[in-house]
Amino acid sequence: MESNRVIGGMLLIAGSCIGAGMLALPILTGLAGFFPSLTMLFLSWAFMTFTALLLVEVNGWFKSQVNLITMAQESLGKKGRLAAWLSYLFLFYSLLVAYTAASGTIFSAIIESLFNLSVPPSLASTFFTILFGYIVYLGTRPVDLFNRVLMVGLILSYLGMIALGLARIDSALLLHSAPQYTLLSLPVLVVSFGFQNMIPSLTNYLHNDLKKVRRTIIGGSLITLAIYLIWSLLVLGVVSPENIETSYAKGEEATIPLRAALGSNAISHFAQGFAFFAIITSFLAQGLTLTHFLADGFKKHPTRKNLIFFTSLALLPPLFLALYNPQIFFRALSFAGGICAMILFGILPVSMVWVGRYIRRHASPYHVKGGKPILVFAFLFSLLVIGCEIARFF
Repeated sequence: MESNRVIGGMLLIAGSCIGAGMLALPILTGLAGFFPSLTMLFLSWAFMTFTALLLVEVNGWFKSQVNLITMAQESLGKKGRLAAWLSYLFLFYSLLVAYTAASGTIFSAIIESLFNLSVPPSLASTFFTILFGYIVYLGTRPVDLFNRVLMVGLILSYLGMIALGLARIDSALLLHSAPQYTLLSLPVLVVSFGFQNMIPSLTNYLHNDLKKVRRTIIGGSLITLAIYLIWSLLVLGVVSPENIETSYAKGEEATIPLRAALGSNAISHFAQGFAFFAIITSFLAQGLTLTHFLADGFKKHPTRKNLIFFTSLALLPPLFLALYNPQIFFRALSFAGGICAMILFGILPVSMVWVGRYIRRHASPYHVKGGKPILVFAFLFSLLVIGCEIARFF
């Protein structure tokens, strides 16, 4: 049934968004406080949903299935293709650097709790990359099967944390406010709603019914928004602002101060499990995508021999960067959202629609409302986020 495809598409969108980026969100939003960060959360959701709908309109210009790179080339020429290609490449590498850096702390803590064995985070990150890099090397089918099991664990651990933790929320902690940090979370919030690369596949899956694609995008992004909202409510209602600041300075993901604040063995296990499943599912998905992206970029068929090279090319540079700077988790995620995602999922969709609508006069079965003013606003918002990220380096 078509309704099942729409629901399935919504879950695909939510699943592609929800992952290791969640581990950073409460720390970054917590610096500003729960209520100040709500504005950025809703703004990021609205912006990324809007640019996704712009890509639906662009997708309607083509009779066959295309990817973002092809869309950019056909709309903006060779420069558009180059911008999309480079943004895609840097986005995947930045995300993998962040996930590999976070894996060290997470896996060393798990090994210590299970085997009472102290392992340096650098060694844990190396073991993590080799072990799950091998699964990436095996290909799409093994990653898919392994990921299904991991997603069940991710969902159960999340529900366990929420069920046990919501009763421990201190409303006074939610009243903390430091508006000067409000914009800090924007880049990571933006990349946490990043699913635009799925639009061509979703359009094909829904038999080019763009109204159903629109409904799927809005529904899937709302599911993601609700999950992020509850997650932030839990962490910021339990962890003190002082501990949030300490975790940010150390580059620690959110389950570490959450476990320390709650002190419950059951919740601690759920939190540790959530971090474990989130980091692996994200690593596998992005590692596989980057491996195939590199193979396609070099015009090589992904044979077993070639995959050894491309898997290494995808995973080893992020490992070296993570070992060089273990606290790079937040910086890498912020760069991914503030620069790469804003170009790929912000500036390029707006530019493609502007050129297609008002210069080349392309017709699409689906047309996003708002006209030129909303496109100008989206373009300026993209520049704002990029500016916020560049300002962090000075």
